[in-house]
Amino acid sequence: MKGTIRDRPIGRTAVFGAANRGSSPLPGTMTRTAIILAAGEGSRMKSPLAKPLHEVCGMSMILHVIHSLELITPGATVVVVGHQAERVTAHVEEKAPAWANIRFATQIQQNGTGDAASVGLGAISDLSSAHTVLILAADTPLLQASTIHKLISTHESSGNAATLLTSIASDPTGYGRIVRNSHHNVQAIVEHRDATPDQLALNEINTGIYAFNKDLLQIALGNITTNNSQSEYYLTDVVALLVQDGHTVGAVSAPETETAGVNDPSQLAQAERTMRARADKAP
Repeated sequence: MKGTIRDRPIGRTAVFGAANRGSSPLPGTMTRTAIILAAGEGSRMKSPLAKPLHEVCGMSMILHVIHSLELITPGATVVVVGHQAERVTAHVEEKAPAWANIRFATQIQQNGTGDAASVGLGAISDLSSAHTVLILAADTPLLQASTIHKLISTHESSGNAATLLTSIASDPTGYGRIVRNSHHNVQAIVEHRDATPDQLALNEINTGIYAFNKDLLQIALGNITTNNSQSEYYLTDVVALLVQDGHTVGAVSAPETETAGVNDPSQLAQAERTMRARADKAP
């Protein structure tokens, strides 16, 4: 499929899962989907291997993320690919569990996380009743299924337009800051490079993991712009747009050791140590 949102391309979609690997719900019956953003190059890894394919404790990061979905029974899991798309697609198609109902969508141009989310939504356009969309990154291998279940359960029981997974960071440098209003609801996410000095002093950070009402997300994505320092479509801008339209955005907190992303070899090594320590403590 091809299409546009606000006159920009939203990518090419390839669908796998229903016919090839497992069951897929019929249109009109689905309640939850997941979109995993896996299109980036990951140049800081300094490796010819696509970032999502780097392993932590013998399993690729993207497979760890897929397995974190096991308690929410996604009707479809869309993997948005770009850099080394064929290699990432082949790996996930071979290794992912059938219950994940994997689909793939290609982000042709790297125009930011908002554009990637639009590409992912294009892959579930046939599933109009999917009312909860979970968006997460492919480089967060330490996520636990219980945390994702809590995020989705909180989102659906609260009636929020969006619910974010946040963390309190010991060093928030580089992360988007969570700005809250007087009712303690989320008001906005401000990227580090765009933040004021007061906002930089905040230590509650955006982890890049969100639960959205699908219809409201789609409308908001059509209204975001590239008016920022990177000239990209930020998924984080959706939050402020939802708030401006009178919707409530909530948050669920998780430890930063669980939500940490992997962007370079040292962070990959730290993720390995953390996961091994977690396994050693398991009963």
